Amino acid sequence: MPTTEITASAPSLRRALTLWDLILYGIIVIQPTAPMPAYGVFSNAGQGHVVTSILIAMVAMVFTAMSYGRMARVYPSAGSAYTYVGRELHPSLGYVTGWSMTMDYILNPLICTIWCAKAMADLLSGTQYQIPYPGLLWPIIFALLFTGLNLRGVQTSARINSILCAIMGAVIVAYFWYTIRYIFHLPQYPEAYFLRPFYNPQTFTVSRVFHGTSVAVLTYIGFDGISTLSEEVENPKRNIFLATVLVCVITGFLAAAEVYGAQLLSSQYFFGVTEVENAFSHVAAIAGGALLAKVISLTLLVATIGSGMGAQLGAARLLYGMGRSDAIPKKFFGAIHPKTRIPANNVVFVGLIALVGAFLLSYDVGAELLNFGALIAFMGVNAAAFFHYYLRAEQKKLSNLFPPVLGFCICLFIWLNLRWQAKLAGAVWLFLGIVYGAYKTGGFRKRTISFEVPE
Repeated sequence: MPTTEITASAPSLRRALTLWDLILYGIIVIQPTAPMPAYGVFSNAGQGHVVTSILIAMVAMVFTAMSYGRMARVYPSAGSAYTYVGRELHPSLGYVTGWSMTMDYILNPLICTIWCAKAMADLLSGTQYQIPYPGLLWPIIFALLFTGLNLRGVQTSARINSILCAIMGAVIVAYFWYTIRYIFHLPQYPEAYFLRPFYNPQTFTVSRVFHGTSVAVLTYIGFDGISTLSEEVENPKRNIFLATVLVCVITGFLAAAEVYGAQLLSSQYFFGVTEVENAFSHVAAIAGGALLAKVISLTLLVATIGSGMGAQLGAARLLYGMGRSDAIPKKFFGAIHPKTRIPANNVVFVGLIALVGAFLLSYDVGAELLNFGALIAFMGVNAAAFFHYYLRAEQKKLSNLFPPVLGFCICLFIWLNLRWQAKLAGAVWLFLGIVYGAYKTGGFRKRTISFEVPE
């Protein structure tokens, strides 16, 4: 499950990080299983064109990653879309970007809670360990689990994260092996069978594919975390740029391969409410049986628990930074536990939002709302790179013009294809944020609110 904030411990900072360290770190952050939990949501949104949607999203993310890498050269200690936009364009636009990011931070643990609850209920369905009222109890259990572990200051080490990454990699290899073996034992299929995951004439429309793309962007959320390591990297001007782009490319092609196999295994492109979150595991069972489905479900569950914990702590840290600067009530949000050094009030606050939201939102609506804010941030970073490297540059180079402009335009088009409910809810969030920001800053005449995430 991808996150908007770094969810794993960074590689050891006793030495300067190499390009390979950054790539490995980025893959751990996004996770090699990124499209699997949301496969059913992607398929429903794009009417089966999951591969195409992921690859289109990859193009937008690669251009955006180039902008992030370039802006990290200008602001090596920041690594924040809020900072890039606020300093390059206008502080008020930076505020809008930061407010959009705040929605991402708060929604991330919410959708992790929803997914974990559905996955655990499905994993134990039909066994002696199945609990009564799973739709009610599992969201409560996972919201309490994320909150309790964060309050205790539980963190995973870089070594544990590397082991988990290796296990996830082994599960993916097993999935590919069973899928390839299954397909080779099928009767001969026409060429259209192998092209159907890219283009299905029965369901293809441009609007459907781009609606799927607007959700598939979730696959890449988190790559921007690489830019926060600028101060710890050897040759950061080169390696931050390369790592950010390469992580997006590797994630995109690996994700496309995973869902391509799933779409070859099953022609089903629409999944009902009861199976949408666990669609990938159910499809994998066609090739590898119930055992492979259970292993994939368990692996994704462990990975998403880690992501949910990290996302909740990231949101709590962001609210702490806002509280510390008195942007929101300082007495509550700016408090920190004297022993654990954790903003405990904020951890509980985000946990309550995740718990309540798990009963009010579905996973797909939560994912689109998260992407609403993320795409605004991505457009802002592309605009910032365009202004800094092209408009304000003495030499106007086409290499500094096309990537940010294309990244901005593709992200805008994807953003416009979000469902209207997500755009309406996101617009309400932005409106409330603008009203609040205007109130706190006297019509944006004073210093705007900071959205930097403190250490």
